[in-house]
Amino acid sequence: MKAGIVGLPNVGKSTLFNCLTNSKAQSANFPFCTIEPNVGVVNIPDTRLNRIVELIEPEKVVPNTVDIVDIAGLVKGASKGEGLGNQFLSNIRETNAIIHVLRCYQNENITHVEGSVDPLRDKEIVDFELQLKDLESLEKRKEKIIKHLKIGGNEYKKEFVFVEQLIEHLKKGLSLRNFNIDSESYEKYLKPLSLLTLKPVLYVCNIDEKLINNNDQLLTNTLKHLEKENSKIIIIAAKIEQEINELDSYDDRQVFLNDYGLKESGTSLLINEAHKLLNLSTFYTAGKKEVRAWTFINGSKAPKVAGVIHSDFEKGFIKAEVMKFDDFDEHLSEAKVKEAGKLKTEGKDYTVCDGDIIHFRFNN
Repeated sequence: MKAGIVGLPNVGKSTLFNCLTNSKAQSANFPFCTIEPNVGVVNIPDTRLNRIVELIEPEKVVPNTVDIVDIAGLVKGASKGEGLGNQFLSNIRETNAIIHVLRCYQNENITHVEGSVDPLRDKEIVDFELQLKDLESLEKRKEKIIKHLKIGGNEYKKEFVFVEQLIEHLKKGLSLRNFNIDSESYEKYLKPLSLLTLKPVLYVCNIDEKLINNNDQLLTNTLKHLEKENSKIIIIAAKIEQEINELDSYDDRQVFLNDYGLKESGTSLLINEAHKLLNLSTFYTAGKKEVRAWTFINGSKAPKVAGVIHSDFEKGFIKAEVMKFDDFDEHLSEAKVKEAGKLKTEGKDYTVCDGDIIHFRFNN
């Protein structure tokens, strides 16, 4: 599962990517500094995992991860191939969610491709280009449906009406993630098209470090507009995140955060929100040899989740022995959880919950 960092050139995408991945993607004061998408595998900060490790003291620890992709900046006309448009759009198509960075600060020393700083205008440019590309994809699909209808393919009538509705929605300047699409229609008609504006979005407002605890008018107006979309928004000062990233020790980083009155770094918050954005949760396997965090899709049944570890676990699933993290944290060991009657045996119909600690039983 991948989340792609997008936005116009020079809004702080590569700086943010460097902080997220502790890598050094090139970051410079000119457009298209990032040409090939940089991909980083990022550990997900997890206080529950830390606590499980503290109590069990295993030989090995494997945290959960999410792939973050730093994609080249987009400009007007990208849907028609302007700048690095075609490459930009194809890279987004390969991601599962979008982290959209908006520049919400003034700095004469950092050029803006549009000549001025206006985060809402920047957002509309990206939205418009993605909407145009989706419109193009749906118009092509509509042409194919019409050909089928002309030769008596009546089973395509429902899809024709559905695609027409989506086209009209896009023509109003609205993204498809704001269109009420049932799961059956998505699976049957839309999933094969990999439409761009269907992808969930996390907006990252990149601000000046001096404003970390004080909103200015530019940021206030931006937040007011974004909140209407019912999308997740976080505020980050990429410059601060860069300085935190350069500190070697955990204690030094905590002191730095305390100086700014912050409980956690913006990048830690962003990584966790990206994980949620992908509709993912975490379960754990825990023993003396290894404590490991695993990713699963929300709403999954126990056999499907067992298959995350190995396909044989899903095929030969017998049962799942489950304890809740809070119970483990309270009773301090699996044995004590069992004594308290909190270790449950669940079957194939059990829906796994975020934070479950599970031991799967299966036939080889």
